[in-house]
Amino acid sequence: MIKSEQRKATIAVLVDNEPGVLARVIGLFSGRGYNIDSLTVSEVDAAAHLSRITIVTSGTEMVITQIKAQLQRLVPVHRASDLTVEGPYIERELALVKVSSSGETRVEALRIADIFRARAVDSTINSFVFEITGSLEKISAFVDLMRPLGLVDVSRTGVVAISRGPDPI
Repeated sequence: MIKSEQRKATIAVLVDNEPGVLARVIGLFSGRGYNIDSLTVSEVDAAAHLSRITIVTSGTEMVITQIKAQLQRLVPVHRASDLTVEGPYIERELALVKVSSSGETRVEALRIADIFRARAVDSTINSFVFEITGSLEKISAFVDLMRPLGLVDVSRTGVVAISRGPDPI
């Protein structure tokens, strides 16, 4: 039996902004043994009481299709879209990266930050906190380059994504 190929999926879910909705969405994943690689939630329309949940997960095509179908059956869900297959989309993440260094490594950290368009949002005699936005790959590459230069800590927001063009989600 040949195992189906795994793929990454970025799923945007428009839900009612009410208590317990996130727990129900997460329960759907944990109850079936699906992993969540990234999860972000924010209110997007205060007047209509709507929030957007962006979930990055992975699985076979059948599993991703099943996740989307199960999400759409949840009562507070208005729409669930697999952005990775439903047309062009934009995804970004923000990270704060703390680096402790001095001397030549400090200069090198600043040089690399400039190349990656990261900006220093905090600075002390012995450390920097850089803010960087971009794709998962860009942020991971930046973090990997900072490791030998004194990486202390990383805080990542998780993926936010939106479809391109005039249509919602």
